[in-house]
Amino acid sequence: MATMAMAGQEMERMQTRRPEAARSMSVSERNRTLFEQQQSRRRGPTPEMFFTKHIDNSRIVKEDDPERRREMRSFTIAMSFFFLLTMVYVWQHFSAIEVGYNVENQKTQVETLREVNRQLRLNEAQLSDPGRIDRIAKQLGLDEPAPGQVVRPDGSNGEAPVLAQARMPALTVN
Repeated sequence: MATMAMAGQEMERMQTRRPEAARSMSVSERNRTLFEQQQSRRRGPTPEMFFTKHIDNSRIVKEDDPERRREMRSFTIAMSFFFLLTMVYVWQHFSAIEVGYNVENQKTQVETLREVNRQLRLNEAQLSDPGRIDRIAKQLGLDEPAPGQVVRPDGSNGEAPVLAQARMPALTVN
């Protein structure tokens, strides 16, 4: 009800204004007067005052609470334990991931080495082919050795089969 009465008074005041005075004011002057009216209505009949209070709490000493300290110590120990367990779990998890990456890396490395080994064996087989060696020897002008032309280190002529023997190498001291 009070707001309706105030609104009615405001409406009456607006209607009793002089229209020619409102038209002659500039927009900035009109805004300034409206702003001042709004501020005065908000505050009411008395202006608001604020006082600062300077309170010195430097001499106040907080009393030690042993129960609170025990609770905080228990809480800190529990949180440290949970944090430690979490860090161990995270460390194991990341270690397992790293081991998995290493295993996959080594698997690919083994496959690469197997492929290289296969290529080398194939290359060795191609290079040691007797037909190829014979063709290269003929291109270089080499012929088959004549009988008696081959001299073996053991002194045999190559016609009789020779048994393999293990000999100790002779030590020469200089």
